Amino acid sequence: MMLNLKNNRFYYILLSILIILSDQFTKNIININHTTLIKNDLLLFSIDYVKNYGAAFNILSGSRIFLSTLSTIIALFLIYFILYKKYLTNLDLFSYSFILAGTIGNGIDRITRGYVIDFINLNFIDFPVFNIADISINIGFIFIIFGLIKNKR
Repeated sequence: MMLNLKNNRFYYILLSILIILSDQFTKNIININHTTLIKNDLLLFSIDYVKNYGAAFNILSGSRIFLSTLSTIIALFLIYFILYKKYLTNLDLFSYSFILAGTIGNGIDRITRGYVIDFINLNFIDFPVFNIADISINIGFIFIIFGLIKNKR
């Protein structure tokens, strides 16, 4: 029996919840053990510990209330789109699910800690330190761009 994801949008919310849990789990592990894990080199990245008081690339640093409010509003819109918006493709729903997960994952940090924990530091390129929620948001945007390109053909 084939599972029709589009007809049961709860599965997209469940996907978001799983990503949020993995994001929060990894951030808590890093937060608790950062003194022993920091600077450990893995194949493509090393573990670092950065308190990000802003958004991506630390923009709007120190704007906790604004960023927390924005995260909440975006999350509510995405939940509405996932559950109730008609005429969405599976790719759209996956995109929104990944962006929702990242938004909530980083939003939880901003609201509870006042900063976002970033810990993945790429070894092969000079790039800001990031986390699972950031990866999730980027995957969502890649899906959106892919969908836009696919629909232009």
